[in-house]
Amino acid sequence: MRRAIIIGLTGQTGAGKTTVAEGLRHFGYQVIKADDIARLVTEKGSPVLEELAAVFGSDILTEDGKLDRALLAERAFAGPEETQLLNAVTHPEILRLINKKINGAFFDGYEGVVLDASQLFESGLNEKCTLVVSVVAPEEVRLQRIMERDGISREKALQRMGAQLPEEFFRTHSDYVLENTGTEEDLKLQLRQLAAVLEQIISGEE
Repeated sequence: MRRAIIIGLTGQTGAGKTTVAEGLRHFGYQVIKADDIARLVTEKGSPVLEELAAVFGSDILTEDGKLDRALLAERAFAGPEETQLLNAVTHPEILRLINKKINGAFFDGYEGVVLDASQLFESGLNEKCTLVVSVVAPEEVRLQRIMERDGISREKALQRMGAQLPEEFFRTHSDYVLENTGTEEDLKLQLRQLAAVLEQIISGEE
């Protein structure tokens, strides 16, 4: 008998999680991006903004009430304690909306939902998942990707990386690990292997 599953997809920033999520989408899985939900709960008018301003300073809000995302990121990712404060404010509403989207995906007939979340463990969302997949890559590779992707300095990129869990944590707390260190073709091969494993779980063969 086939069953519906939730795949928790996580990993350190710059490891290539978004690429893996898109790959799994092509295999027919619904992808829910926690970052998109997080952006939604911090749009103008959200009560979460007032809480963030109380914690990180009223100047993170512009004169017209919008969030200065760059300034918030600078303060929220200054260290692990600051990141924990950010999570404490935003996670409850993010979790509520994620649960709503997961239920909607299953109602629409999807057999597998990929929960793309960099804060999967910190938020406790890993407890909802049938299995957890982490994407890892060498530190220098991740560093270059973050600098190019976000247009930030090496120092700021290292700061963001330092605010996250270490690679060993992802390796030891995940059911499946993808090594994004080689070519695009190598990653595609790993994705095909992962898709085969997921199909076995859905079909009840594993």
